[in-house]
Amino acid sequence: MAVVQHPEDVTPPQPQHPPPRFGQESRPRRASRSAGESPTPGAGPGTSSGPTAESTAKARSGFRLPNWAARRATHRPDLTWVPLSDVELPPLDLTRRPWPGRTLEVAGTRLHVRETPAETPDAPTAVYLHGLAGSASNWTDLAGLLRVRLNGISVDLPGFGRSAPPDGFLYTPAAHVRMVVRLLESRRAEPVHLLGNSFGGLVAAIVAATRPDLVATLTLISPAVPDLRPSPDRLSDPRFPLTYLPLVGKPVRRALAAMTPLARAEQMMRVCFARPDLVPRHRLEEFAAEMARLSRTSWAGPALGRTTMAMIRFWLARGDRSLWRVLPRVSAPTLVIWGTEDRLMSARKAVRTATALPHGRLLMLPYTGHVAQMEQPELVAKAVLGMVTAPWLPETVSSEASTRIVPEPLTDTPVLGGDEWGRSGGMAV
Repeated sequence: MAVVQHPEDVTPPQPQHPPPRFGQESRPRRASRSAGESPTPGAGPGTSSGPTAESTAKARSGFRLPNWAARRATHRPDLTWVPLSDVELPPLDLTRRPWPGRTLEVAGTRLHVRETPAETPDAPTAVYLHGLAGSASNWTDLAGLLRVRLNGISVDLPGFGRSAPPDGFLYTPAAHVRMVVRLLESRRAEPVHLLGNSFGGLVAAIVAATRPDLVATLTLISPAVPDLRPSPDRLSDPRFPLTYLPLVGKPVRRALAAMTPLARAEQMMRVCFARPDLVPRHRLEEFAAEMARLSRTSWAGPALGRTTMAMIRFWLARGDRSLWRVLPRVSAPTLVIWGTEDRLMSARKAVRTATALPHGRLLMLPYTGHVAQMEQPELVAKAVLGMVTAPWLPETVSSEASTRIVPEPLTDTPVLGGDEWGRSGGMAV
């Protein structure tokens, strides 16, 4: 088991090697992992009692947390001590099409999922939750790598992908949380390894906090924590805010609607990926085809818009309904992964997010944007397996504060507005 630590800076130094090609680890990262040592003499795979002076010196030759982040993380010296599994992964196949899908009946709602069978019998299950404007196919590469140890279920949340929303669905985080909880309950099996990206990370965190009995480990990839920066870099098209203005709103909406699916897909890639030029062409075409299919439905636009508005309203919650009060109640081992070049969710939120989690660890990835599971699937897979196969928690952990029932994070008041935003494409989170 190799161990990677990055103790002090999320901003990478001037690179000594070219950036990795799409889907591959960078050479410095691969070298540091292969040279990694057990943190203590005689420590077994997956164990960590803290960094040695030698390994810390090696790690500091890489990228480090900035001063403001290091000060915030001083009470958690193991925060960035992330073991990487030495399990041999299957070759990464960037030509693979999305995994086969089927429809499940969950509490009267038809949910579309894509399943990735494990290579080993009786393997535990991983459940994957996508972000806004995403779908189950966002996990194609990572699920394919993790099937060496895990069965995979990638979910299309209601109103996204191929899951048409049920009548009266409210699109709030609470509504999505309840749907995921019902899905996990319907399995009647052992707790799952829950992974979420962006908005899916927000949903996954609340699921883990409210139903710890359903979650064995939690992985949050650029989770949608409160981040209200009014930055145009967060929009796939800077014209989106104009859609709400009188007089100009209607012609702007027409112009946006006239864009081809391929052009809209390219816009989305530019805002989500650190190196969109490295995305395989067929992946771009898959995304464009998905956008074209969704544009022919009556529910996709409103679902995106209303879910976005409900998420922003949740970000404004205070007191016990604030996400920052929810995260400390997560009792599961939690891996937080963040790209240093994430335009949608600021990397400055990474340390606060990880330190809010009682058993959180933080992995910062250079040359990576908002969708690390698509940009660096091999490294993400090794980090996830490092947590799954070698639990971080000591044998006795007091979880009294972690397993309390969390107050409803967001009321189910119907979300008003957001329809036009969603039809235009909005913000991918």
